[in-house]
Amino acid sequence: MSFTVRLMVVLIFCLPVYTHADYLGNQDTQAFIDEMVKEHQFERGQLQAIFKQAEKKDSILKAISRPAEKRLEWSGYRKIFLTDDRAAKGKAFIKKYRAVFERAEEIYGVPAHIVAAIIGVETRYGQHKGSYRVVDALSTLAFDYPPRSKFFKSELEQVLLLAKEQSFKPLDLKGSYAGAMGYGQFIPSSYRHYAVDFDGDNVADILNNPVDAIGSVANYFKMHRWHANEPVTFQVKVKGSKYKALINKKLKPKNTLAEIKAAGVEVPEQYELSQVAKFQELLGEDGAEYWVTLHNFYVITRYNHSHLYAMAVFQLANELLEK
Repeated sequence: MSFTVRLMVVLIFCLPVYTHADYLGNQDTQAFIDEMVKEHQFERGQLQAIFKQAEKKDSILKAISRPAEKRLEWSGYRKIFLTDDRAAKGKAFIKKYRAVFERAEEIYGVPAHIVAAIIGVETRYGQHKGSYRVVDALSTLAFDYPPRSKFFKSELEQVLLLAKEQSFKPLDLKGSYAGAMGYGQFIPSSYRHYAVDFDGDNVADILNNPVDAIGSVANYFKMHRWHANEPVTFQVKVKGSKYKALINKKLKPKNTLAEIKAAGVEVPEQYELSQVAKFQELLGEDGAEYWVTLHNFYVITRYNHSHLYAMAVFQLANELLEK
C-alpha cells in the first residue's frame, strides 16, 4: 500500500462522524442557554438535552427565503387559497361548530366567516398543521438565519416558556417551517398572549382543540382592534393617472377616502370620506385590479404581514357566507 493511500485511510478514520448537526456546540446556543437559566430559572441540563437533539434544517432556510407572499402575484396566490374544496370544507367547519362561532362573535365581535377563513387559509381547517419540530424550526432560524435571528431567538424563548407553562414536551411540538402551531398557526409569542381556553377545561389548546382555536383567533382579532360590523375592503374603478401616486407597499392606511377619491378613484357614496384607507393595486388573471382597503383589512395583515394574505382571507370569507 502506497504512502498516499495509507494517509488517506488514516484521515478517513480520523474524521468525526455526524449523524446530524445538533446545536449544543454552537456558541450562540450556549449564550442563549445561559440567558434562559438566568432570566427564567430553567435547568441547564434540560436545555442542553433539548439542543443536543435540535437539528438544523436546510429546507427551512430555503423555504423562508422564498415565501409565496413575495414570489407570487395575486393571480397565482389566489389560486392556492380560493378553491371550491377549501370553501366547501369551510362551510362544513362552520356548520359543525356553529354554536362555538356564534359565541365567539358575541364575545369578541368577529364574524364566523372571518375566523373560519383564517383557519382555512392557515391549515385547511386543521388538516395541515405542519410537520416540522418547532424546536428545529426556531433553532435553525435563530442560529442560522442572520436576517431575522433576533426575532426567532425571541420566539425560541417563547416556545420554551410555553412548554413550561402548559407542561408540553418541547421536542414533541410540531408546526410550520417558521415555528407556527395549531389550527390557526400561532407563533409561540402569539400562543402565550392570545390563546384562550374557550371550552372551559382549563387548558388553552389550539394544537388539537378546534373550540379553543376558534376562540383564540377571534380573541387575536379583538386584541388587534377589529371593528365589529364594519367593512373590510371594496373593489373600485379608476380614471386618469393621479391614483398611481397612492400605490405603495406599506400596509397601514394613511390616506383619507377624500384624498383617494380626489386622485381619480371612484369611491361609493355610502363611505364616509373622512375615514383613513389604503389604495391597493393587485395583478389578477385579467390584469390590474384596484381595491380600497379599510381598518379591518389592516387588522387581518396583523395576522400575516401581507396584503395578498389579507385579500385571500377576505375573499375566502365571502365564499363561506351563507347565500
